[in-house]
Amino acid sequence: MKNRIERVNKLIKEKIANILFKEIFVEDVLITVQDVDTSEDLKCTKIKVGAIPSNRSQEVLKILEKQSPILQKELNKVIKIKFVPKIKFIIDKTGEKIDRVEKILRDLHA
Repeated sequence: MKNRIERVNKLIKEKIANILFKEIFVEDVLITVQDVDTSEDLKCTKIKVGAIPSNRSQEVLKILEKQSPILQKELNKVIKIKFVPKIKFIIDKTGEKIDRVEKILRDLHA
């Protein structure tokens, strides 16, 4: 079963990244799909997204949440599995953590 979930995660990540690229535009922001985590029963999937610059992450999340019904509909069209999981977007904080560590390292060397 784990292999199936991994394949579904990979498929959703690929397809949702393409959909976001085509459908969502936020001026001066790059939206990235970092990870996808689908439940074992395939009922829901959490899509971790990042924003560059990271200080606009909350703005991006609000836009994605508002557009999620449209994005879900588009995903349903392009994925050919019996049940397409319901999508939920969350912000991946990894980019912000990397920025903080880099800033600390720069400050140490300054």
